[in-house]
Amino acid sequence: MISPAPGILLIAEPFLKDPHFMRSVVILCEHDKEGTVGFVLNKPFEEKLDALMPNFEGFPIPVFYGGPVQVNTIHFLHQYPDLIPGGQEIMKGIYWGGDFEIVTQLIKKNQLDLSKILFFIGYSGWSKGQLKDELKEKTWITAKATSNLIFHPFPEKIWKDSLLQLGGDYEMMVNFPIDPQLN
Repeated sequence: MISPAPGILLIAEPFLKDPHFMRSVVILCEHDKEGTVGFVLNKPFEEKLDALMPNFEGFPIPVFYGGPVQVNTIHFLHQYPDLIPGGQEIMKGIYWGGDFEIVTQLIKKNQLDLSKILFFIGYSGWSKGQLKDELKEKTWITAKATSNLIFHPFPEKIWKDSLLQLGGDYEMMVNFPIDPQLN
């Protein structure tokens, strides 16, 4: 098992029933003695960015449900450290946050490839020791993130592709039913 850290994925075990995290993949952005912060990569939100933020009118950019914490906040991951100052590198070439005003300007001027930036409403958070307990319970499978998984063109395939990347016994999990009692 890979220890939690920025740039690590938490892949929900196949039978996890929590509606916030069922078949989800979370990218960790912060993990320290105080707790953990990450974003669900594969749960599209029902509204687009222009419906959530008036300054993006005319830009119906997809938004993902980052998690159940502070769902009144917008966060973003990107691959533009030279254009968007203030971001925190979570792994080579992938940054969390930065100057949101500059992001707004760059999008309005069509100067960003929207396949290299992701927006999230809310985030996933664990208090001190909580994630450690969930890992002991085998709620999550950990794996190193790749930019291909984070910025996957088909979010609905991220969970399966994350397990396939691990190979071995994990490959079989992609075909497990959500509820084995219904099989």
